[in-house]
Amino acid sequence: MLVTKKYFLLFMFSGLVSGLTIYGQKPVDVAESSVKVGIKAEEMVYYGFAEGDQLIFSFEEATGKEMKEVEIVEMPGTSKFMEYKTSKIVNKTINVPRTGIYKFRFANSALLPRVCKFKIQRIPANGATQNFNTTVYFDTYNDTTYTTEIESYIEKADTIINNFQERHIKVNPTSVPGTSKAIFNFVLPETAVTWSYYITAERAGQQTYQEALKALSSNSPEIISKFPNYGPTAAVALDRPSYLTKLDTGMRINFWIVEGDNADLFMSGEQFRFVRKGKVINDFYRMEPLDKSFHFCFHNDYKDTPVTVTVRITAISINETLASREVRRMHVTPKKGMHLKN
Repeated sequence: MLVTKKYFLLFMFSGLVSGLTIYGQKPVDVAESSVKVGIKAEEMVYYGFAEGDQLIFSFEEATGKEMKEVEIVEMPGTSKFMEYKTSKIVNKTINVPRTGIYKFRFANSALLPRVCKFKIQRIPANGATQNFNTTVYFDTYNDTTYTTEIESYIEKADTIINNFQERHIKVNPTSVPGTSKAIFNFVLPETAVTWSYYITAERAGQQTYQEALKALSSNSPEIISKFPNYGPTAAVALDRPSYLTKLDTGMRINFWIVEGDNADLFMSGEQFRFVRKGKVINDFYRMEPLDKSFHFCFHNDYKDTPVTVTVRITAISINETLASREVRRMHVTPKKGMHLKN
């Protein structure tokens, strides 16, 4: 009976030792590979380890050349081991306090590439982690942050109608030498965002304008009550119904709208540039304020008949009142993450 008990205890002790060898002390290969590190560059590889593991790391540069740095980092940023100017490391052992990802970094400061051969093993703490998956999986996620900023905004915008020109210009016929051309200059308000004109070389054209004004009074009383200066040219500038019509019969005038020195070129008979032109009985159009200063240029090509041109100009300005406020802005930055699947 004593002999039997002795052999039983021996058997249990033998099993315990065997178990320790299998689960606690036999190294498990994690990786045996190589990585090429470029000129003045670095390369990283990543593997996962279980709590209680012993990490065993060996490294050798293929030609025996030194590497600037070889480092093992517990992610996200705890350096566990660093070796400088080394060409070989044998069985460096690190205890793993918690399950996580480890980075193995190889840095090269030379003017030639280096090839690093490495072997990584782990000794599991127990049988439960014997088959631990050491693969690190990479993914992309959006990192969202928020900032508070001060921004300016338009608190109020007032529309201003400025009927700032009404001209009557007599243009002599060609039989009166040197007077068959006429010009006048006008400058738009600084805050003008659009403008319009109405031209007529006939009294009938003036009547057309008055009829349009009467139609506006009947059909747009709310706008007129809000904007006392609202008239046919303002309606044209605002791209709204103006009730103006173009005449088909009557005396015509040649006109050009020009900028800068082109007015002088026009008067001297030289070639010039224009923004708009026509030969009309009457005309109206909505214009963009490419510049603030313009000229109307007229030429009467009738031999014996003078023409009196009426020009009306309206500018639309926007007076803005600015204010400031706090705004919360979202910033989304794509980032790369990594995880284990245990």
